[in-house]
Amino acid sequence: MIRTIATAAPRRLLGAVTLVAASACTAGEPPAGAVTSDEATFRVETVAGGLNQPWSLAFLPDGDRLVTERGGRLLRLSDGEFRTIEGVPEVATVNQGGLLDVALHPDFADNGWIYLSYAAAGDGGYATRLGRARLDDDRLADFEVLFTAEPFVRGGRHFGSRIVFRDGYLFLTAGERGNKEHAQDLDKYHGKLIRLTLDGDVPDDNPFVDESGARPGIYSYGHRNPQGMIVHPDTGDIWLHEHGPQGGDEVNRIRAGANYGWPLATFGENYGGGRFAPEPPLEGTVSPVHHWTPSIAPSGLALYQGDAFPAWRGDLFAGALKLTHLARLELEAGEVVGEERLLDDAGMRIRDVRSGPDGYLYLLTDGSNGKLLRLVPAD
Repeated sequence: MIRTIATAAPRRLLGAVTLVAASACTAGEPPAGAVTSDEATFRVETVAGGLNQPWSLAFLPDGDRLVTERGGRLLRLSDGEFRTIEGVPEVATVNQGGLLDVALHPDFADNGWIYLSYAAAGDGGYATRLGRARLDDDRLADFEVLFTAEPFVRGGRHFGSRIVFRDGYLFLTAGERGNKEHAQDLDKYHGKLIRLTLDGDVPDDNPFVDESGARPGIYSYGHRNPQGMIVHPDTGDIWLHEHGPQGGDEVNRIRAGANYGWPLATFGENYGGGRFAPEPPLEGTVSPVHHWTPSIAPSGLALYQGDAFPAWRGDLFAGALKLTHLARLELEAGEVVGEERLLDDAGMRIRDVRSGPDGYLYLLTDGSNGKLLRLVPAD
C-alpha cells in the first residue's frame, strides 16, 4: 500500500542541529510537526544546510561526517561546521558527472583509506573513475587511481558510481553513459556492476574473467544507471536500484554473471512515448524484484538496522529525485512485499539515504541549497 504523508518543511541551518518545533498535544495524538507513517511517527531534523549539489554521505568513527558535492568538494562536518578536505583529484563536472560517492575502507580505523568515485575526462570524453587516498585530518594523502570504467565517451549522463564492500572485495556501479546498447556489450564497462579487490585489481574468480573479449572486472550487466546499492548484512545479497527511462526504475538483487535486461526488456517507455522493448520477464535476463512506473528517479539506498525505529528494521529506503519523496520498501524472504511513501509533500529531491551509527536515518537533499537531514522519533 502506498500512503501519502505530509510534513512540515525543516528550517535551513548550517552548524547546529534544529528540531521541528512541537506544541502541546493531547494524549494519544502525535505532537505538532510530527509525521505519522504506517509504522513510525518521526520528526525531520536539519543537521546542516548550505550544501551545493551534495551527492554522498559517509560516517567517520569519531562522529564526523564526510559529504561530497558534485562540483568537486569533499567536506568534513565536525563540531557543527563544514571544513574542506584538500587533495581531491580533478573531476569532470559535466551534466550528471562530478565528485560522486565516498566510502570508507572496511578497516578504515586502522588504515585511514577512503574511496571516491567521480567523473574523469580523457580520450575525448568522460568515464566513471575510482580512486582512494588516506584521510589525514583535512587532507587526502597518497591518492591513487584504482580503476576507470572505459571506454571514455562523449556526454555527461549516467555515471552510476555507488560503492559497497563484501567479503574483502569492492563493488562499483557504472551507468551505460546514455548509450543503451553498451549495457549488453561485455567489451565495455558501461551499464555494469564491477567487482575489484580493495587495491583495485581484478579477482581471478570474476564471472567473465576468462571470456574472450569481455572486460574482466564485470560482475553483472544489463544495467542502466544504478545510483543506490547496499549489501544485506544477514544474507550477503547485493541490492541495487537503477533509473529506468520514462518509468521502469528497477530494484534488483544481484547474481554473479547475470544479465538484468537493459535495454532488451524494461517496464519503461521511450521519452515522448512508445515502447521500444517488451516488459520483463524475458528469457536470459533477470526480472527486477520491484519497479517504479511512473519513474521516481531513485538515488541513494539504505537498509535500516537502527534501534530508533524498531518497526523499520530490515526495510529498504530509497530517495526520489522526480516524484519527490522517501520510499520505504518492506522486505520479506528476499522479496518486496510493501511500499510506503514518506515526506511526499515536502518537495525535497533526495539524493542519498544512509542508516546512521546513532540509529537515525539520514538524508541528503539535492540542489544548490542542499541539506543534511535526519529522521528521529517524534517522542
